Amino acid sequence: MDMKSSVVERYSEGAEAVQPALCCPVDYDASLLVMLPKEVIEKDYGCGDPSRYVQDGDVVLDLGSGSGKICYMAAQLVGESGRVIGVDMNDEMLALARKYQPEMAEKLGADKVNFVKGQIQDLTHDLDNPENEEPLIADNSVDLVLSNCVLNLVNDNDKKQLVEEIFRVVKPGGRIAMSDIVADEAIPDHLKADPELWSGCISGSFLEDEFLESFKQAGFLAVKCDKWDAEPWQVV
Repeated sequence: MDMKSSVVERYSEGAEAVQPALCCPVDYDASLLVMLPKEVIEKDYGCGDPSRYVQDGDVVLDLGSGSGKICYMAAQLVGESGRVIGVDMNDEMLALARKYQPEMAEKLGADKVNFVKGQIQDLTHDLDNPENEEPLIADNSVDLVLSNCVLNLVNDNDKKQLVEEIFRVVKPGGRIAMSDIVADEAIPDHLKADPELWSGCISGSFLEDEFLESFKQAGFLAVKCDKWDAEPWQVV
C-alpha cells in the first residue's frame, strides 16, 4: 500500500486553502510569530512546537517543513552562525514557503533558511536535481532535527529507513525534537487503508511504545517523551 498520493493531494489542498482538520491546538511562542506572514501561519499544520529546542548556532533540519512556519521560527533562534533547512516533497507547500524567503531574509537580517525537495525517509536524493550525486542532506551535518506531525505520514514499510536517515544526518552529540501523533493500540488494516485517516495523521501513527524504541534501535541515546498530552487528540 502506498498512501503517498493521498498525502500529496491533502497537503496540496492545504497550501491552497486552510484545512482546520489537519491542525491540533498548539501554544506557540507568540513572540516568534510576529514577523511571520499571515499565510505561513494559517497554512501550517502541526501538533506541537519543536522550535523551542533550537539553540544559538544550530544547523536545524525541519522534516516536512510545509509552509515554512517552524523554519522561520527557528531562524530567529539560531543566531548569526546558525542556519535552517526545510525538507518537503510537496511542490505547492515548497512554493508557499519559498515565496516569503526574500521578505523573511530582510526581516531576519540574513538569508538563513533554505527549502529543498525530498522525501523525509530518503534524505539522500534531491528531487529538484535528480542528477545531483551529492546527498541532499550530508552525513553528520545537522545539530538538531525537528519534525512537527509528519513522521506518521510515511508508509509503514519506510518508517525504519526514516528513523535511520534521521540518525545518519545528525552530528555526534546532536539532538532531535519530534512532535507527532501516536496510537495507543494497533491500527487495523481497514483504517490504514482509509486515505482520509492516513493523510489526517491518524492511520499511519507509530504505536506509542514503538515510537521511542525505534529511535533507540537506530542508535539514539537518552530518548524520552518531554511532553505527553493526557487526553487523546482523536478517538477512532
